[in-house]
This record gives sequence, structure tokens and C-alpha cells, in this order.
Amino acid sequence: MRRIDYSQHPVIVTGASSGLGAEFAQQLARRGANLVLVARRADRLQSLADDLTRSHGVTVTATARDLGLPDAGSTLRAELESRGIYATGLVNNAGFGTHDAFQDEDPERLQSMIALNVAALVDLSRAYIDPLTSARNGILINVASLLGFQPTPYLSVYGATKAFVLSFTESLWEETRGTGLHVLAVCPGAVQTEFYDAAGSQSADYGSKRASVDHVVRAALDTLDRRSAPPSVITNGRRLALAGRFLPRRLVVRGMGWMARRAMHA
Repeated sequence: MRRIDYSQHPVIVTGASSGLGAEFAQQLARRGANLVLVARRADRLQSLADDLTRSHGVTVTATARDLGLPDAGSTLRAELESRGIYATGLVNNAGFGTHDAFQDEDPERLQSMIALNVAALVDLSRAYIDPLTSARNGILINVASLLGFQPTPYLSVYGATKAFVLSFTESLWEETRGTGLHVLAVCPGAVQTEFYDAAGSQSADYGSKRASVDHVVRAALDTLDRRSAPPSVITNGRRLALAGRFLPRRLVVRGMGWMARRAMHA
């Protein structure tokens, strides 16, 4: 393995106030990266920024903003560069899900989910793709999900957004091959985060065991350190993805629906 020198790369981490985003910030700071932390909760961001600066001696900038608003990427880049911050690493982690039958979902909540999980991720990636590819060993990590490998009844829109992220990121991996940019879609299964509170259910994991945030982030960064890193990595729950690849489609959809209903009524 060859380790990436993160001390050369100011890295933006979105959704950094908790869960996987906060853990990405911790582990990247431990590896020497200066950071820009982005989320809506200013108090949590600043507390984390102060802690990382004290613990690791890195420069950490906290920027509270709603990435679900239009032109999130271009406005963030303009703001940061006006302050002399030229990022060459980006971790698109911000996102949320809801757990319900589609006909019972709140339409505005669905629009917000698509805006954050898909539109903001694409906008940020497009805003930074030039500096990322121009940098020596730039980094682009997009957090997808194990649920992006197959249909997800009762998490239908969330699963579809993560299928988009997976396909989009793997396409960028091929498009930028040879530029030095490290591109990776991280596909965790169930993780011990606040996701389930935001989704409105503690049973939105399709019965799989929840991994720690430390395990998921460590697996992602270790994958990027490989000499020939793949376009995506499943960090936990691999059996579910394999079932989606090898079983008949009808059986996969019916099986996912059965697991979801069983979990909801457990």
C-alpha cells in the first residue's frame, strides 16, 4: 500500500457535525489534513473544529450552511477561495433518508432529500473537479450506501439517491483515471449513526448488523491507499449487495420488501 499524504490537501467534509462526517474529519485530521467542515449545526461544527485543532495541530475551518440550497458548490468554493482556502480534497457525506411507504411520504421532505443527497453532491463535485484533478493526488470521496445496489421498498427515494451516487462516482473514477485524482464511492451497510433518528425509524437497516463509524471510515481511507484502488468499496454487509447481483430481480425486490415490513412490525 502507498499512503496518501493528506498534509498536502485541504479537505472539505460535508455533513461533518455528526456520524460519518465527524469521523472522516477525525481520521483525516489524524493523517495531517487541514479541513473545512460543512453542515447546518454551527455549534457542533465549531466544537469539533476546536477539538481537532487542539488534538492534531491542523487548521480547521467551520462553515455552517444548508447545502440543499441551489448552487451550493459554486457559492461554497467562492466563499472559501475569498478566504484563501483552496481545497484539493472533497468528502461528500451530507445526506439523510426517510423510512415510510412512498404514498405516505411528505413531498417537501422528499424534495429536500433529493436536493441534498443528489443535487448538492453533483454541484460540489462539479465546482471542485478542476482543482481536484489538477492537484497532485487529489481526493474525491462520495458516500453512497449498500442500499444503492438494489431497490429498497420503504426507503425507495433514499435508496434511489444512493444508487445515483454510486453510478455517478464510479463513472467519475473512469473519466478521471490517469489524472492522479483518487475517486471512491463508499458503500456502508447499516452504521451506528443518527441516520435512523432522521429517517424516523430504528428499523431502517433491513435487519443487518450496524458497523461503527470508525470501521467504515477506516475501510474507506485504507481503500484509497491501495496502489490500484477500486471505484467503490462496500465496508460492511456485503452479502446484501451480492444477493442483489446474483439473484433474480423479482426475488430481490420481494425479499427486500419482506425484510422491510418485518423490521417495521418487529
